[in-house]
Amino acid sequence: MEDVEKRVIGKVMRRLIPFLIVCYFVAYLDRVNVSFAALHMNQAVGLSEAAFGLGAGLFFIGYFLFEVPSNIFLERVGARVWIARIMITWGIVSAAFAFIPSISAATGVPNEGVFYSLRLLLGACEAGFFPGIIFYLTLWFPAAYRARVISLFMLAIPISSIIGSPISGMLLGLTGWGLDGWQWLFLIEGLPSILVGIGVLLYLTDFPRQARWLQKDEIAWLEDVQATEKRNKEKVEHLSLLQALTDARILLCAAVYFCLNAASYGVAFFLPTIIKGFGVSDAQTGLLAALPFVFGGIGMVLLGRHSDRTMERKGHVAVALLMAAVGIGLAGLLSDPIIVMALLCFAQIGVSSVPPMFWPLPASFLTGASAAAGIAAINSLGNLSGFAGPYAMGYLKDLTGNFTIGLLLLAGCAVVGAAIVSRLRIDVKREHLSGEISLAAH
Repeated sequence: MEDVEKRVIGKVMRRLIPFLIVCYFVAYLDRVNVSFAALHMNQAVGLSEAAFGLGAGLFFIGYFLFEVPSNIFLERVGARVWIARIMITWGIVSAAFAFIPSISAATGVPNEGVFYSLRLLLGACEAGFFPGIIFYLTLWFPAAYRARVISLFMLAIPISSIIGSPISGMLLGLTGWGLDGWQWLFLIEGLPSILVGIGVLLYLTDFPRQARWLQKDEIAWLEDVQATEKRNKEKVEHLSLLQALTDARILLCAAVYFCLNAASYGVAFFLPTIIKGFGVSDAQTGLLAALPFVFGGIGMVLLGRHSDRTMERKGHVAVALLMAAVGIGLAGLLSDPIIVMALLCFAQIGVSSVPPMFWPLPASFLTGASAAAGIAAINSLGNLSGFAGPYAMGYLKDLTGNFTIGLLLLAGCAVVGAAIVSRLRIDVKREHLSGEISLAAH
């Protein structure tokens, strides 16, 4: 049976992971390209640092409001159709940012109001994408493989920054047809989401039993393993939808994710502005902004593999959050550009490494509809700090004239996250069992 397992996992990996990386690549690019556009857009449309931070964060309010409903729809209509809908609509909204002045002139709404509205709408359109993919992966991969699979999938974040940052920096220099560089940036980077969304409809398969690219014995093995894992979890407890949304462990997991995202997005949305402050050009800003994510990507894969090998999650997540805290905090206290860049690279190793090691924690006690709802609840509540982090950074920058207090605040959030995860009550035996089921199911 080991031969079947190798064949199945190999086929599913090759079929799904590269394509899902592309999906998340364009998603993340559309989420954070506003940080590069801000280098010129803020002045062009009259946004202060606080207004930009508020608008950047409003994305997560829209995301929060529509996250759980989106995931319930995903389970009912199927991942393929729903993920395609998500990608096509957010691609259209992302491209619309290029026309903020035109929309303002046509509607009479100030530029600031148009920016806020589009950020809210972008969040509503993208709601459910990430937890939907995480839920989708649980349908295809046994528990023993999930941390490494999620870490591979989430390589899209550093890849999108490594590739996207220099491209975004260069696109700022593009002009023509009456549009400035920041407008071309939104237009050109919004189009791939629409095209990949159409690709989702043609390429993805909802369930293993529908996969024509798997043999009958491979489908049988995969369904057997998944059914066995589900039974093992349900023997211990089966959470209803409402229980999943009010379970103390779900809320604590959400608190950990809240702390991570405050640090992550608080830095990410202002990283180009911080680097531009070193006195470099737009193109150099793009290249330097990619550097932390190179280190983040390497650290994510290495720590994710180590977490899988040891089947230990909580300690790994806590250490990664403390790495983020040290890097971000010291970057706020020091001023030498080279040392600050080195610290931000160190911090990004911690930030990038947390999610793939964190997501198997709730998956160890959630099943079925409660898994979709629970994962969505954690992600949506946790992502609210995507609003708080950037807004606090922008507000404190306007207030103090520098990023020091803001970065220290974000470092403190990471420390709190490490403290919470270390206290999280999750049955270690069950976590180990979930990793051994694929072997026991043979």
